[in-house]
Amino acid sequence: MPMLRRTFIASMATMPLMSRGAAADVEAELERIRTKHKLPALGGAFVTLDGAQLTVVSGTRKAGTQVAATKDDLWHLGSDTKAMTSTLAGVAVEAGKLRWDSTLGDVFPKAKGLKESSLASATLTQLLTHWSGLPAKSLWKVTPFNARALIKERADVLEAAADLKGLPEPGSVHLYSNLGYVLAGHMLEEVYNQSWEELMKALIFKPLGMTLSGFGGTGTPGKVDQPWPHMADGTPTPQNGPSIDNPPAIGPAGTVHASLADWARFIAEHLAGPAGKGKLLKAETYRHLHTPVLGSDYAFGWKALDQSWGGKVIAHNGSNTMWYSEMAVVPDWDLAIVVTCNDANARSRTQVGEVLGALAQRFGKPQEASRPVSGDPAPGAK
Repeated sequence: MPMLRRTFIASMATMPLMSRGAAADVEAELERIRTKHKLPALGGAFVTLDGAQLTVVSGTRKAGTQVAATKDDLWHLGSDTKAMTSTLAGVAVEAGKLRWDSTLGDVFPKAKGLKESSLASATLTQLLTHWSGLPAKSLWKVTPFNARALIKERADVLEAAADLKGLPEPGSVHLYSNLGYVLAGHMLEEVYNQSWEELMKALIFKPLGMTLSGFGGTGTPGKVDQPWPHMADGTPTPQNGPSIDNPPAIGPAGTVHASLADWARFIAEHLAGPAGKGKLLKAETYRHLHTPVLGSDYAFGWKALDQSWGGKVIAHNGSNTMWYSEMAVVPDWDLAIVVTCNDANARSRTQVGEVLGALAQRFGKPQEASRPVSGDPAPGAK
């Protein structure tokens, strides 16, 4: 991820709320970056323990139109959803519904084919940290949203995964896997007898006040009432709306959309949580979620990086090939920055670091432009 310098972090950590003039300066810089790289829209937020302290948006909801994106618009978060699914797993563990070492075989003793598969011994921890041995493989069909149908579809995904041949033993190979998150989400569905979507709304969104969060693509089909997704060449997709996304079954790995303020509420919870100030989980559970396992730098929906100055940064990115988002959290300094774009081509992925710098430059020396933060090795979840 782009390097966060100590001077930049320290200055931001102690700053009061931004003045209108400062916000205008950052908005102008965001517009400069967006125009330079010909992106449809960019959005970002500076987040503290209290949520979004500065929200900035630049550009239009759809390329070729004059409909401006707004601060209340919804943005697809892609694989940044994974941190939310892991948080939901933490809720289940604290409630005694699951253990971190619960296996697929424990939870699904009657699943077809699972008894003959090494996947039976894959734990909840291994599924959420990409140590299950599963690949990022498409084993889902396209279905309309229906909570009960999605539980059945994820059950079918489990059976298909159990039929995969030659899987590495769980814990032996680190493979980034959207499929692993789908099965972790299905474990949650099994122990609660509710869909992952229903659980997210009841146990994550509602307690955190995330009233502008949901699943799938955004907007009313055919209307430019929300940011519109864009293809690799920067042109708008032929259609928009809830169905313009990866198949709904992939939900636990990456179908959440949210307003910037809602996303900031979730991020603020992860800033507050390790200090015992969170609303959802105990402090030790948050610290567990932020800690990598088995020698990798991947934690539970986060990539954790120890900086030379002693601070820990946790980060992730997300894309469904039509949107791109990044989040970078520095728990030791009580600060985070999130950025998003309704375009996922190389230009948007490369220049998000510039956006992070734009959000910071009022408070100190801007961070250096660099590669995107950790998350999907490539856009999308095919």
